[in-house]
Parts: sequence; structure tokens; C-alpha cells
Amino acid sequence: MANKRDYYEVLGVSKNVTDDELKKAYRKLAKKYHPDANPDNRKEAEEKFKEVSEAYEVLSDPQKRKMYDQFGHDGPQGFGGGQGGYYSYTTSGFDGFGDFGDLGDIFSSFFGGSGFGGRASRNQKASGPRKGRDLKYNLDVTFEESYLGVKKEITILRDEECPTCHGSKAKPGTKTTTCKACNGTGTIRQTVSTILGQMQTTKTCPECNGEGTKIEEKCTQCRGKGTIRKTVKIQVKVPAGIDNDQTIVLKGEGEAGIKGGPRGDLYIVIQVRNHSVFKRQGNNVTCEIPITITQATLGANLEIPMVDGSKENYKIPEGTQGRFKICYKKQRFQGSKQYISR
Repeated sequence: MANKRDYYEVLGVSKNVTDDELKKAYRKLAKKYHPDANPDNRKEAEEKFKEVSEAYEVLSDPQKRKMYDQFGHDGPQGFGGGQGGYYSYTTSGFDGFGDFGDLGDIFSSFFGGSGFGGRASRNQKASGPRKGRDLKYNLDVTFEESYLGVKKEITILRDEECPTCHGSKAKPGTKTTTCKACNGTGTIRQTVSTILGQMQTTKTCPECNGEGTKIEEKCTQCRGKGTIRKTVKIQVKVPAGIDNDQTIVLKGEGEAGIKGGPRGDLYIVIQVRNHSVFKRQGNNVTCEIPITITQATLGANLEIPMVDGSKENYKIPEGTQGRFKICYKKQRFQGSKQYISR
């Protein structure tokens, strides 16, 4: 935490910044550092983008901003501080207090809207940038291709940013206004009666569905989704030595992010087809070659196939009995590992 820059400094604003000024500063920096806008310096831009998004996610939430102003990056124990920090999301499994329905809303109002371990509540403001959905693709390769490596072209269907509205969901030329029901927060507070008395709960705004903004006219091409379904072709480099069920991860080849968020990733699971002659045992290649009694008795010259298509000659000595093994050191797979590309 000690190495983190001050969130106000990251966004280039003062501590007295208004919500509109904060949003304007964030959008400017998010556009500047978006990885897709910096193809020649993607890694550094991605780190900057994450830093800007983290700062905005905290300062745009009144409760988190108040906590940050008081406690800094570390935060008080039990309120999203410590290792969890302020900026974290969950995609599956237990989701903090949100799993308890209305009681979760009540507990969230006490504990800053966060569940255990600093995880984000379901009722957390949804109007900020979010990473696009990850995708999975099963790719079949032959035994020879897994041994030698190969380049494959795959075709996938994924959500792409709408070229007409550029993800804004609004028809070009029309306005996007701040939702009056929630004042742009994406959530509304309600007072409910419980066995403990009257308490406040936080709900997703029904007027804007948690977006914080309302669209006068929806984009006609994407019908207000901000994305369109598109078929794309992707080149995949399958490394030599890859094994069955191993995964190649293509960073940024998943679906488009939401509101300037980074793209998701594409997980390619390799399925190696069985071979009629060759088998894999660890990093070794084995094949069985039957011989006749005459060849074993009198001796013979064998032509042994290699995985790379070449052949090796081997002389069987006279009087050979039973099974025997021939070892060629070059017929080995490279050590298996988890493969990540781009």
C-alpha cells in the first residue's frame, strides 16, 4: 500500500472536486490510457488504466471517499481495507452479504456496502468501467501438431464495441443525461421496516438499471446495448510440446469491456487427438512395432517412423526374443507448462 499514489493525484484533481469534475477527469484519462488506444505501449497503458479506474472507483463512491480521506489506502480493518483494498470484484461464488437478499442490503448499509474480505456487493454502483467477459474455445490438434507446434486460425463469435455509438448506447447526436432518480449513483436508498426497526437499504436504481445515466434515444445499430455480435478470426500459435487439456490464454481477445473497461481474455483449451501409432507418456513418445518370428530368428533391418515424418533404420540382431525397447533421445516432447500468449 505504501507505494500507491494518492488517488486525487492520480486523477489530477483537488480534494474539493465535485462529482461532475471527477467524472470528467476520469473519462479523459480513461480514454488516454485505454490499452486499445495504445497498441505500441499496451502494458504500461494497461497499468495506468487500472490505476485511474481504481482511483475513480473509490472517489466516486461517497462512502468510500469519506473512508479514504480519513484512513488513506490502508483503510480500517473490516471495511474493505487490508489486502482486499478498495478496488475488487467477484465473478462467481459467495458474494459477501449480497447472498442474503434483503438482509444483505441491511448489513451492507452498516458495513459500507462490502462483503467479507473486501469483495464488492451486488448493490455497488454499476456505472463505472468493467472488464469484458472472458471466452473459452476448445481447439483440436493432431498428435504431430502437439509435438511440432503449429499456427491455427480460429473463428469465434463475440461482443464488439458498437461502431456507431462507440459503446455509449445512445443514438449519435442525442444526449445522455444523469438519472434524476439516483443522481447518477446507480443506486437508491429505501427505508424498510424490519424486526430490528426501520433501516435503510440500498437498491439498484430501477429507472436506469444501475447505469447512473439515461438515454434519450437508443442507438439504432446496437439497440441500446453498446455492443454488437461479430464473427472474428484469430491467429493462434500452438507451442511445440503442448499436452492435452492445457490452456493457451490470449490476453485481450475476449469480449469488449463496458464503459471503457479492458477487454476480457480468450482461453483456448487444447484437445490432442489420439494417434494410431504414437502415444505420449509424460514427455516421451512411444510406438509399438510388431515383428515376425522369422525377423526375430534371422535378424532384419527395420524402418522406424518418427513423429516429425522422418525415419530411422534399426538392425534387429539374430535370435531376438520377446519384447525389446529402442530409445531415440530426440523423440521427446518439450516440458509441459501453462501457456500464455500476448
